[in-house]
Amino acid sequence: MRAARTLAVTATAFAAVGLAAPLAAATHGPTHVAVSAHQVDRGGDGSNSVTVSPFAVHQGGILTISVRNCPGGRVTSNAFPTVTLSGNVNGVSTATARIHDHATPGQYNLAVQCNGRTLTQTFRVLAGQGAQGGLGGSLAPSSTEMTVGGSLVAAAALGGGLFIARRRMSGGRA
Repeated sequence: MRAARTLAVTATAFAAVGLAAPLAAATHGPTHVAVSAHQVDRGGDGSNSVTVSPFAVHQGGILTISVRNCPGGRVTSNAFPTVTLSGNVNGVSTATARIHDHATPGQYNLAVQCNGRTLTQTFRVLAGQGAQGGLGGSLAPSSTEMTVGGSLVAAAALGGGLFIARRRMSGGRA
């Protein structure tokens, strides 16, 4: 009979954790902006040699610029400080730029100075998404956190109840 009880408690605990796991892994929506290939891979000079990733970036976010057939150069824009292309791998040089925290949301251009020519590309700056940190616990728990916490409390209560019932049936011995 002890094996059956142990099995029942174990199955209940696994069921509680197993049912709560998908809720704990759930997110509150997409973490990136979906952009068509046409928006991502287009160059202002018609050669498609300048690409940006992601096309739409939040204020304070990181923008990666890739340029084909350009062994080095500078990238300038009003949305970020001037950066230098580096790492010419398979004919592609890259640079990363951090968008200004207070850049006005909207469409921006960048210019790549490369071998005496100027290549351009557009990208979009989106309004920033502020962090929820540093508020000292003033944020209420999310529904996911409440569900996981409630499931764990229920599993603990069930396990404790079974332990007490077992102890009473055995005559109070520990």
